[in-house]
Amino acid sequence: MLPPGPRLAARLLLDPAGGFDRLHRRYGPIFTVRYPGFPPEVYVTTAELAEQVFRTDQGGGLAGAARRDFLEPMVGAHSVLTLDGDAWSRHRKALTPPLRARQVAGYHDEITDIAAEKIATWPLGVPFALRDRMQEITLEVIVRLVFGIRDAERLGRLRTLLPRLIKLGGATSVAMLPARLRERAAGVPFLPYRRFLKLRAAVDAILYEEIARRRRAGTEGTDVLSRLLRSGLGDQEIRDELVTLLIAGHETTATSLAWAFERLLRLPHVLERLPDDEPYLDAVVKEVMRVRPAVFEAPRLLDAPLRLGEYEIPAGSYAGPFIPLVHHDPAAFPEPEEFRPERFLDGQQNRAWVPFGGGRRFCVGAQLALLEMRVVIREVLRRLDLAAPDPAPETRRLTNVTLTPGRLTRVTARARTLGRTT
Repeated sequence: MLPPGPRLAARLLLDPAGGFDRLHRRYGPIFTVRYPGFPPEVYVTTAELAEQVFRTDQGGGLAGAARRDFLEPMVGAHSVLTLDGDAWSRHRKALTPPLRARQVAGYHDEITDIAAEKIATWPLGVPFALRDRMQEITLEVIVRLVFGIRDAERLGRLRTLLPRLIKLGGATSVAMLPARLRERAAGVPFLPYRRFLKLRAAVDAILYEEIARRRRAGTEGTDVLSRLLRSGLGDQEIRDELVTLLIAGHETTATSLAWAFERLLRLPHVLERLPDDEPYLDAVVKEVMRVRPAVFEAPRLLDAPLRLGEYEIPAGSYAGPFIPLVHHDPAAFPEPEEFRPERFLDGQQNRAWVPFGGGRRFCVGAQLALLEMRVVIREVLRRLDLAAPDPAPETRRLTNVTLTPGRLTRVTARARTLGRTT
């Protein structure tokens, strides 16, 4: 029997954070949401229940199948996000070595240079949306350090095409389009899905050109693409993983950076300890991702029944944690409404902290994202004084596939003497 839940889910897509808070208050720690055209999804909101869902990675739950309907048009059929079983293990094994903490640490200086280069272009004295500027930084990190593309003409085309592809591919009209309707929608010129396919084809042409060029030239580089070329994956598989890393590491990291400054500008006692207290900076990053996770769910498609609390969830249903509510479970995070980086200073990993998902499907790019956040926050604070024109906290809204600040972190900036941190 499925847990109770609302009859209609359309409004949840307009206000996921507020809508799920209301469902939590009404139905308790476990409830069902039904999206038109898809199996019912059972959401859990406590760390203990989330752990039970993540344990289905050992058998009974399919993370790839749960995402396939939504993500395959963008990332393809050969992505760690859409694969399961042996194929997933093979791809994960290929992706893991270049994205381990020790390997991504080698990108520190290049990320610093990219951040400094972009920060120097930010307007001074007038309000602007910080998230848009963070997207420019994280996109540049992907195309240079993951894709390894240096050709100016290709870089220019990707800088134009990739944000448009991500925005359109994450739109409800594309991501939530049932698979059975896609072929028909592809033939209708004015539909968003048709425009999405044209953008995807343009990006794919650049990526396949780069893959072919790099195979001809040799694969001695240190970027992620070079390392994937040495892994034995085919061109289609590599293309899919490159786009996966773009999706997983561009918009989500930019959103987390925007949330970091949205929170810090309203917490001067936290801000004053940054940026040179490295352990505290790392703890701040983790606390930001706890109180304002960019991704709100990590579903599994059940291929066997799953017992959750008093309910037996049938095979064929989705089950997943609603991450913002799991991160506010007082059993896992005492006084969860308090912004308290100190909870991450003891060096212990709290298993309820799941901004990158959990179980075996923990995001392979997590170490790169965490490094980016530390480096970019440090560089911004060393170079600029930021202020929030409106001191009121920004609400959460769904933008593409991430929970973003309602005003995209509106700030004003003024230059500071380089190196002055107080």
